[in-house]
Amino acid sequence: MGVHPARILRQRSIPPPSYLRRKIVEEEGSGWRAGSWSDERGLGWGAEWRSGVVWTNDTLETREDSPHLCDVMCVMLYVLLSLVLLLLAGFIAFFTVISATVFLSTLTPKFYVALTGTSSLISGLILIFEWWYFRKYGTSFIEQVSLNHLSPWIGGGENNAAETATTNSNNNNNQQSVPECKVWRNPLNLFRGSEYQRLTWSTKKEPLTYYDMNLSAQDHQTFFTCEADAGKPEYEIMQTAWRERNPEVRIKSARSALDLNPECASAYILLAEEECTSIVEVEKKLKVALKHAENNYRKSQLTQHQSSAMEALHRRDTNVFIYIKRRLAMCARKLGKMKEAIKMFRELTKEVPPIMNVLNLHENLLEALLKVEAYADAQAVLAKYDDIALPKSATICYTAALLKARAVADKFSPDIASKRGLTAAEMAAVEAIHRAVEFNPHVPKYLLEMKPLILPPEHILKRGDSEAIAYAFFHLQHWKRVEGALNLLHCTWEGTFRIIPYPLEKGHLFYPYPTCTECADRELLPSFHEVSVYPKKELPFFIVFTAGLCSFTALLALLTHQYPEPMGALAKTLLSWWYVPIQYVLEKLEAVLPSNLLHHLSRI
Repeated sequence: MGVHPARILRQRSIPPPSYLRRKIVEEEGSGWRAGSWSDERGLGWGAEWRSGVVWTNDTLETREDSPHLCDVMCVMLYVLLSLVLLLLAGFIAFFTVISATVFLSTLTPKFYVALTGTSSLISGLILIFEWWYFRKYGTSFIEQVSLNHLSPWIGGGENNAAETATTNSNNNNNQQSVPECKVWRNPLNLFRGSEYQRLTWSTKKEPLTYYDMNLSAQDHQTFFTCEADAGKPEYEIMQTAWRERNPEVRIKSARSALDLNPECASAYILLAEEECTSIVEVEKKLKVALKHAENNYRKSQLTQHQSSAMEALHRRDTNVFIYIKRRLAMCARKLGKMKEAIKMFRELTKEVPPIMNVLNLHENLLEALLKVEAYADAQAVLAKYDDIALPKSATICYTAALLKARAVADKFSPDIASKRGLTAAEMAAVEAIHRAVEFNPHVPKYLLEMKPLILPPEHILKRGDSEAIAYAFFHLQHWKRVEGALNLLHCTWEGTFRIIPYPLEKGHLFYPYPTCTECADRELLPSFHEVSVYPKKELPFFIVFTAGLCSFTALLALLTHQYPEPMGALAKTLLSWWYVPIQYVLEKLEAVLPSNLLHHLSRI
């Protein structure tokens, strides 16, 4: 039977139908046992029935022993007393309704005004409290009380206590496994002078926030400075230059450092990043910087074992050399020199010091391979980095989905798939899309052009809106190039949210979605961009209910105050309509029960 791709994995466990239970009883001849649907049957219902009773052909048994006679008698007595009390309550309600009708007929409109006004006031107070509690704790107070205190009484204390303990332990494990919101360097970040500054010139908008640029300054200080720079005026100037907010002051400081030392590679980096206004100029400046960085690297390599300071100096020179080479490869990619860029990225990914792993050079390589449509090479890179022990990213997850979608996207049709079902290749592509969307749910709206793109920031937050912008800014063209890939994404990406209906509490393939992404993204992204928030906190039912109740009762109070006579007549009419079915039931009871019994009960 066909399954629509947007309804993948929506199956839920349901209890076995009664006719199936009878069939098994007839086949096995020994009755059926609650909780006896073992895992071998593949039904997965046994865990839900383990606390039930066991029906056999002869006796009613518990899971351990047969009940004693006194237990059976106690149950029968309890049922009998319950029926008597229920019958007595019905008779009391009968006479209460009779007296209530007489009472209601004597009420004045002022009473209805007071009643509706008081109801509106009480519901309004409840609404204010519920809203305050939801804003502070993210949940409904009434819902919490219902789940934590009323549900154990209704559904059984022991089972719910065990489930609560299990849930709490799972939540604790999830909270321990969820990492904090760590900001990463954008591996495809643009050049400030030749790219970011163009937006400022044309729109008078700043594409980078101070928080983002401050993080970049910290990165540059970590990469390009060391303790061995003490006493060297050019490097001391560069230490302060990275921290300057004004770009003109930074450029002036870099030029002063070059005047003191023409071989200061970090000064060339700053000028290439911020002073050059075209990629061609950036490339020329970086080639000069690479020449000096390579010389410094070779010199420090010979003396790195002499002292800890010389080792730190060599580590700094290594970082400078790798950074310049990476930016040169990015220049080649932007200028269309794809073979040169891919070659340089491959060389950089082979041997990278641990401190430079934050650059995620394999993502640069993946993007370049997709540009030249070298899908087999891209798959080989994915096989190396898409490992369970390595940190994931939107580039890893969505590139894997793109490569699997490429095999089936050109012939995929949701109408045909809903009739014949999904093939193995289509199922693999849909599952890959679901995996990618679970990791970062913001990306599809940018790929499907449902939200406008902006220039990506220099730092990103994994699984956040900033990462989605950075990925879509460079990879949208690759999805468009694969025929049918965006159509497959459009048909299937929303199905992920049915797999993980509560992403803040429990994930499917990844840990629960972190709640800190929104705040961090607002710091990283410019103010003119509308930050994508997921999942959006929907108002709890009880807040909507109390808001509606407050508005309705307030409206009734206003109408009753303005039009007392018509509203009083309307209230009496509604009460009379409400009393009709009750009166019908009471008349039937009078016809069935003897009149003297009613007389005695009325005296009681």
